[in-house]
Amino acid sequence: MATQHYRFQARNERGELVAGVLQAESVAEAAQALRARGDHVVQLVPMAAAGEDFKAVLKKLNYTSGPSQKDILDFTTQLAVMIRAGISIRAALEGISEQVQNQKFRRILMQIKSDVESGKQFSEAIARHPKLFGPLYVNMVKASEMSGSFAKMLDRIAAYLQQEIETRKMVVGASIYPGIIAAMAISTTVFLLTFVLPRFAGVFKGKEEALPAPTKFLMGLSSFMVEWWWLILAVSVAGVIGFLAFIRTELGGSWWDRFKISAPLLQRMFRALYISRSLQTMGELLNAGVPMLDTIAITGDVSGNRHYKRLWRSVYGAVKQGKKVQSQLQRSPLLPRSVVQMISAGEESGKLGEVLDEISVFYAKALKDAIKAVTSMIEPIMIVVMGSVVGFIAMAIILPIFKMSSLVSGG
Repeated sequence: MATQHYRFQARNERGELVAGVLQAESVAEAAQALRARGDHVVQLVPMAAAGEDFKAVLKKLNYTSGPSQKDILDFTTQLAVMIRAGISIRAALEGISEQVQNQKFRRILMQIKSDVESGKQFSEAIARHPKLFGPLYVNMVKASEMSGSFAKMLDRIAAYLQQEIETRKMVVGASIYPGIIAAMAISTTVFLLTFVLPRFAGVFKGKEEALPAPTKFLMGLSSFMVEWWWLILAVSVAGVIGFLAFIRTELGGSWWDRFKISAPLLQRMFRALYISRSLQTMGELLNAGVPMLDTIAITGDVSGNRHYKRLWRSVYGAVKQGKKVQSQLQRSPLLPRSVVQMISAGEESGKLGEVLDEISVFYAKALKDAIKAVTSMIEPIMIVVMGSVVGFIAMAIILPIFKMSSLVSGG
């Protein structure tokens, strides 16, 4: 039987996670070889088979979409494990790229490997792909290259990416249920106005003057929707496209970002999101040894809101002039006074990075609480609105029927 290469992950006698490649005639023989040296097998994959299966799947699906944030997280985690196991960056990149299930990402990793082989630092190689590896990722890697803590820094980056993915899932998840309720409300209203009300048009024909005002209004609206449905659809689509185009402009984006942090029902959630993201980013960069000015500039870029980005730009200008971070923050209403005071205390004690980590953890929890609160508040509001609309339509239909019945019985 021909020997085959197997990629493995295992825990040694000290409990450390190790990874590598070994040759064996079968999976059982490979596992036996690992156990013989005292390792506990975590994962054991035949490299050739995995590659062949992967190619077959790609050929069937014609998979061409770009890598997701989850792909970057998995790559970072695997790279940290392999570097800690003593595998060179070049070999680690080659091994990971063989298992990646995305063609574009595989090509990018091979390009990074080629750049590293040509003498570039890993931070320089990934900086050539800014859409995948943002300034925070690149600067933390660059700082670790200078300090010699590459594997440990990759673990910190992976933890940061994991937190970002979870936060995004929470925010998206909070909007799904209200979106479903809103879609049901709109669908029900359209159905009643375009299919149910027209059935009563014949009953009410010739008696329009005797109809109550709500019924007249709804009958007119129903006739308009049935006759001009194509115009309503076109205007609706144009309105959505126009709104999306508007918020992509600087003026529209600024208005939309202001709306999110000032709307009564949403501001608590979005403020917690932007504060948590900003302070976590700043803390990670400072703890990684990134210079303060670079840290502040990157924090503004990843904050996710134009108004917070302007705030951090003003902080950048103040720090560049020799002032402290808190000197500019205390003038802004975007950060609570308590947060500014803690940042000031961190600056005075020289432990700003640690303080920012603690604040970001607190606001990550506050974000979860805010999302739960928003979801719990939106649910009854949407149900009440939906019930009111349906109830109004039902009343407009039933009221004239009762009225005509009373006239007939009285006559």
